[in-house]
Amino acid sequence: MASEAEILDELRRLRARVPQLTGALTAGVDGLVLAQDTPGIEPERVAALTVTALGVAVRMADATGQGDFRELLVRGVYGYVATYAAGRGAVLTVLAQDRVNVGRLLLEGRRTGARIGELVDAEAAAPAEAAERADAAPVKAPAKATTARTRTARAPRTTATTNARTTTES
Repeated sequence: MASEAEILDELRRLRARVPQLTGALTAGVDGLVLAQDTPGIEPERVAALTVTALGVAVRMADATGQGDFRELLVRGVYGYVATYAAGRGAVLTVLAQDRVNVGRLLLEGRRTGARIGELVDAEAAAPAEAAERADAAPVKAPAKATTARTRTARAPRTTATTNARTTTES
């Protein structure tokens, strides 16, 4: 998985762009916390609840024909909890005050989820790519046979042209 420092940096940038956020965390789809910035909140508990809600949201989207899961928004009396897909292996959950601009919350959450997803997916793909390269035996490309190229003479161009226009008489 991506380094905790990189993900935490993204979470802090998100909190700077949306000041009404009270917390943010990224968890793997297995419920393990990858990085968190949730003062006063138990991150492991939020991550476990996130994964549970994710399971229901994925099934709901699938059962209704809405496609792959993208985001989930819960509004409570005191604020919002928003969960975003973050690549194939993680989710981003943010907590916001009731006075947050919901459009801004959704926009910035989607962007941050996409960036974290790139980090997580790139890190997950790196070991697989390294294994592929290790398995592949180095193969030298065969030397290209060089052949002499010759030019053939072209027929000279004629300067006389025929009129391509046709006329019709009525």
